[in-house]
This record gives sequence, structure tokens and C-alpha cells, in this order.
Amino acid sequence: MNSELHTFLRTRRSVRRFKADAIPISTIQRILQTATYAPSAHNLQPWRFVVLTNPKIKSRLSETITTRFQQDMVTDGISETEVNVRIERTTRRIQDTPALVTLCHDSLQVNHQPDAIGQAAESVMGIQSVASAGLQFLLAAHAEGLGATWICWPLFAPKEVRAALDLPEEWEPQGMVFLGYPAESPNTPERVPLDSLVRWIL
Repeated sequence: MNSELHTFLRTRRSVRRFKADAIPISTIQRILQTATYAPSAHNLQPWRFVVLTNPKIKSRLSETITTRFQQDMVTDGISETEVNVRIERTTRRIQDTPALVTLCHDSLQVNHQPDAIGQAAESVMGIQSVASAGLQFLLAAHAEGLGATWICWPLFAPKEVRAALDLPEEWEPQGMVFLGYPAESPNTPERVPLDSLVRWIL
């Protein structure tokens, strides 16, 4: 049983191409419920989720994000041809993904600290908690036979994502999970040797 569980955990992949099939709401609810069992600092559970399947809102999200990305790429000196390719790819990915789940950090869910170092630490702990829920979400999706990939776009366009999804001010977008039934079977990426990642102090 332990071996099977380790195999399951190691076979999750980042899937970027999906079938057009809609995902039952009950399945997404089950995944979300499992995600909320992640650990969180002070058990404040600061994660918030926005589930998007509406094509009209997808278009709005795509337009606002790509407008921001286009500005950034022009500033970075990327050629017009390459900018257009990236914009088209981003738009297509948003439209072709059955469900997008934006993971947010509720900035109000924090313990008060009297000094700047403590306040900064509390903010980081909250974001780490959201990341833990995100991983739990990915594994729960894997358990349902779904594919998913974590996208960091909201970090580069937080105002645009907040406006497109009409988020409360305290909901800080941290990441976005693309979710659907997989239309590809990604190979296992090469792993960095464990010995180069661990320092044992016994």
C-alpha cells in the first residue's frame, strides 16, 4: 500500500493539453474539499478559490491578462512577431481549458505581530499555506483522473486578474490551475539527484 501511494504521488504530471469534456461540478467540489485539508499557519486556512468555466469571463480574463503581458513584452524589447505568437498561445490556452481555478491568499487571515519582521513572516506563512493547498489540489485532481498545471500568471498581472474575476480587495491572486481531462501523457521529467539536494545532520 505504501509503495502504491508513493507511485501515485510520483506519477502526477503537469498537463497542458486537455480534452473539451466538461468537468462535473461535483468532481471539482470534491477536489476543492480535499485541498482544504492542507496544513496552514496557525490553522487560519487563508486559501480562497475562484472556479471559472464561463466562456464570457474567460474571454475577459484573457483580454486583460494579454493586454498587460503585451505591454511588458514590448518594454522588454521582444519582437512584434514573438509577442503576437505568445498572446495567441495564452488566449488559446485560456479558452481551451475546461476549468481555471485561481488560488488566492486572504490577506485578512493573519495573526497580528507587533514588529515589521513578524508581519512580513506572517504574510509569507499565509502564502506558503496557499501553496500547500495548491499542491493538495493538484494531487486531488490526479486522484480523479484529471490533468492540471500550475500557472503563475496572476503574480505578473494581479490587478488585471482581480478586475477580471471581480475579486475582493483582500483576495490576493497567487496562482492559477488549468484543469481538465488530459489530452496528453507527459514524460517523467529528469529529477535532480537526491544526494545533491539533502544535507544530513544525524
